[in-house]
Amino acid sequence: MYPFYRYTKSIIKAIAATKKGETIDLEDTAEIQIRCSLTDIDNFIEMNNGRVLTLYDFGRTDFAIRSGLGKKLLEKRWGLVVAGSTIQYRKRIRPFDLVTIKTHIAAIDERWVYMEQSMWVKGKPCSTALLRTGVTKGGKVIDTQEILDALGQSDLKLLATGYVAEWIESEADRPWPPRS
Repeated sequence: MYPFYRYTKSIIKAIAATKKGETIDLEDTAEIQIRCSLTDIDNFIEMNNGRVLTLYDFGRTDFAIRSGLGKKLLEKRWGLVVAGSTIQYRKRIRPFDLVTIKTHIAAIDERWVYMEQSMWVKGKPCSTALLRTGVTKGGKVIDTQEILDALGQSDLKLLATGYVAEWIESEADRPWPPRS
């Protein structure tokens, strides 16, 4: 089940942080902390891989709210979408571990915002994800320039480099629909 209570709590924390002046720029890295609860674990007594992706939602939502995008989403009736992701797991997260989720924008192209997220426990990286995300209006992804204009960041350029650029190129070659 989706952790609606914890998600709502994280939204309230982000709004409160914004009201205290703890905003972020689009080029910043946002950090939140969550505790691995018993509802996050699997039969191997570690955080479930699917729950990791769910908790990354919390980090992206915090980033959106604290960067001002959340307010624009409400004003313009925009939505958010994840259109692709890749993830690496390197260290187990155990029950009651205090987890820091770091979120930043890795690149922006004409259509997509590429978010990089990571989870850390006791200063050690546990997982990292790269996500292709977009903003939607009427069920269709809008151009990123419209988003940047709305946020007063019209001139912001975050070009894909390194493995992010390689991932974008590789994803363009991926067949869709997949072979059955």
